[in-house]
Amino acid sequence: MSEFNRTIDFTVTKEDTKYDAGAFLKSKGVSRRLITKLKRIENGICRNGITVRTIDRIYEGDIISVKMEDSRTLNGNLELAVPVVYDDEDVVVFNKPVNMPVHPSIKHQGDTLGNCFSAMYPGLTFRPVNRLDKDTSGLCVVAKNAHSANLLQSTVSKVYYAAVCGVLEGGGRINAPIGRVSESIILRQVMADGQEAVTDYDVVTTNGRYTLVKVTPITGRTHQIRVHFSYIGHPLAGDDMYGGDTSDIKEQALHCGEISFVHPVSKEKIFLKSQLREDIARLFPNIM
Repeated sequence: MSEFNRTIDFTVTKEDTKYDAGAFLKSKGVSRRLITKLKRIENGICRNGITVRTIDRIYEGDIISVKMEDSRTLNGNLELAVPVVYDDEDVVVFNKPVNMPVHPSIKHQGDTLGNCFSAMYPGLTFRPVNRLDKDTSGLCVVAKNAHSANLLQSTVSKVYYAAVCGVLEGGGRINAPIGRVSESIILRQVMADGQEAVTDYDVVTTNGRYTLVKVTPITGRTHQIRVHFSYIGHPLAGDDMYGGDTSDIKEQALHCGEISFVHPVSKEKIFLKSQLREDIARLFPNIM
């Protein structure tokens, strides 16, 4: 068992005594699936240090504890070094570099953020909450246990910075449905029968050739930001897949620069920022 395995405690209030132990945990955001798993683990659910059944009554002042254990891990790669901007028992936030996949794939075995995570936290399952494309850099939230992953899914908000081709002014909203291009696993496009996709943006600056925009995706479709800006005639610089100019930058100019979330245990609101990566920033010397 890894030293990073986590026990999370919940205190029963007077209001909570209307629940049995199982319903109480559900009210605290513990998923039904995780509760089922915990029931199979020795001392997975305890009341005041003693194993309790999910159907048992609970009382004011009781401490209900759940024990997180992981069994699915990736091979760690100690040669990978990714900056960490936040770290505690439940969450770690990386500043992922460009050209690093988040998950292993057929073409990428051992060189991913997941492999870095597994080297840092042996024995823990890799649970990224926001997934970035290989060529998108920036902040990536990873939960260290199943309970944290479940709660973080609904609280993470992201702000991206993108260099798009051409000159944009002001800001706006792109509301255009996105679907998969026929016979392609990767490519997406705006199409009438696609899934709803909404992107808000504000212009930060322009150099006359490229415009730096602050982007807030309202929905989370695959390649949403890339497809939307290509759709309005301003593809991301460096994004040759969707028509971007690669003269001045070789990877898509997209960086997750701000992120916020409600901590799954402390309930504190966490705000984090990441500096714009160098190859994007140098396109705009006026902001350096």
